[in-house]
Amino acid sequence: MSSVSEAEVLNALRPIEDPDFKRSIVDLGFVKNIVIEGPRVAFSIELTTPACPVKAQFQEAARAAVVALDGVERVEVTMTANTRGTSHKDKPEGLEQVRNTVAVASGKGGVGKSTIAVNLALALAESGARVGLLDCDIYGPSIPLMLGISGRPQITEEKKILPLHSYGLELMSIGFLAGENTPVIWRGPMVHGIIRQFLGDVRWGELDYLVLDLPPGTGDAVLTLTQSAPLAGALIVTTPQEVSLIDARKGLQMFQRVNVPVLGIVENMSYFVCDGCDKRHALFGEGGAERAAQELDTEVLAHIPFEADVVAAGDAGKPTLIAQPDSLVAMAIRELAGRVARKLSLLNAEAPPVLDTNIQWVNTQ
Repeated sequence: MSSVSEAEVLNALRPIEDPDFKRSIVDLGFVKNIVIEGPRVAFSIELTTPACPVKAQFQEAARAAVVALDGVERVEVTMTANTRGTSHKDKPEGLEQVRNTVAVASGKGGVGKSTIAVNLALALAESGARVGLLDCDIYGPSIPLMLGISGRPQITEEKKILPLHSYGLELMSIGFLAGENTPVIWRGPMVHGIIRQFLGDVRWGELDYLVLDLPPGTGDAVLTLTQSAPLAGALIVTTPQEVSLIDARKGLQMFQRVNVPVLGIVENMSYFVCDGCDKRHALFGEGGAERAAQELDTEVLAHIPFEADVVAAGDAGKPTLIAQPDSLVAMAIRELAGRVARKLSLLNAEAPPVLDTNIQWVNTQ
């Protein structure tokens, strides 16, 4: 029995298309390292993000397509990822090896922005990505509590700050420096200074995603971040109430004015599923996020359900993705992470290429 050729393997894989790029995985150059040894065929598929939500489908479709060839008895498909980075040329020192910096923002407080930021970062890390989380809320830092971590970061001989670690995330927060119960009473220039220090003086290292938990609103601190950080995109977190949506519109328009791509709207506490009837109930109204998205030419990326245990999990230092990985909220956050990763990949593919020889990380599943 004769072996198949590399060309036959590629032709068998050519009908498999990436749903975002609308092109064959062969034409996109995703298929790599083809090895043919008699009836055994092995190859890898290199995706643009480890958080690709169709990773398993790609793997199964590729295996089925090649094993159907005459002479093939065994197929080994290895899924890898080489995360595409933003094309910002002037990354500040400290962020040179960060591929994508993503802002999680809200027009007002109390909408669950930090909860979304923490669990989004955990979902991206769960997929195999290297992820950092920066708590930018100087006056009300919540990351130390929500991730159950305390302590002061170490300073290197070069005066660089080393992030703390929890649940696989690289972390930095003013809460690590000021203490949990110490109020931060600073004027604007001091806030700007610490934000710039967190961006430039923290040794983040090689990251696929750095998630920024922004302060609520559109004040000076948020503007400083949009001007200082090479943002690949921003998420706007809101709740269904009209008062929240009004402020969400303001936040979204601010990012549009400073030319930061808005990835979409996340509607938190969108609905409640009753234990007794398993039906969805819109506690705070519905349809508002879709109307806001239509008005401002963006999309709703996720509807996150309301679950009382989410707050308790965060207060206990074990976020929902850790404490209740099979909950409706956890599943919705994972879907959100996949959509965010795919949108960033598309934005980065459309941007002018920038040579990047520093990061050669590959995640093998």
